[in-house]
Order: sequence, then structure tokens, then C-alpha cells
Amino acid sequence: MTDGAVIDVADDQILAKHIIRGLMMIREHLACSLHEALDIFAARYEVLRVERPDDFVCSRDEYGVGFHS
Repeated sequence: MTDGAVIDVADDQILAKHIIRGLMMIREHLACSLHEALDIFAARYEVLRVERPDDFVCSRDEYGVGFHS
């Protein structure tokens, strides 16, 4: 499995705060469990926050508001 640093299939969804769509794309691409997809999503989110901070539609504090897993 990957740490999320190199899996870019869900970057657009992560940047746009489309959490469910991003998780679905990761699961489909890697054929992994939801738990694994959440870990990969979170790791990729952190990479993108460093590499592309201006591309996010909201701040770090606002990102997960209203999402419960």
C-alpha cells in the first residue's frame, strides 16, 4: 500500500473539499478498504497543503467541518 504521497488520482477532489468523491476514487484506484482510503486521503491532503496551499477552497480549520466518518 502507499502512504498517499504519490497517489494523485483524487487531488482535484481533495482541493475542492469533495471528501466522499475523493475517498471513492482512491478506493476504486487501489481496491482498498475505506479505512485505508481515509489514511491515504489524509496523507495526500497534507502533501497538497504543503505543495499547493493556494489551490484549496477553504482553510485547514474549515476543511473537515460537517464531515463525519
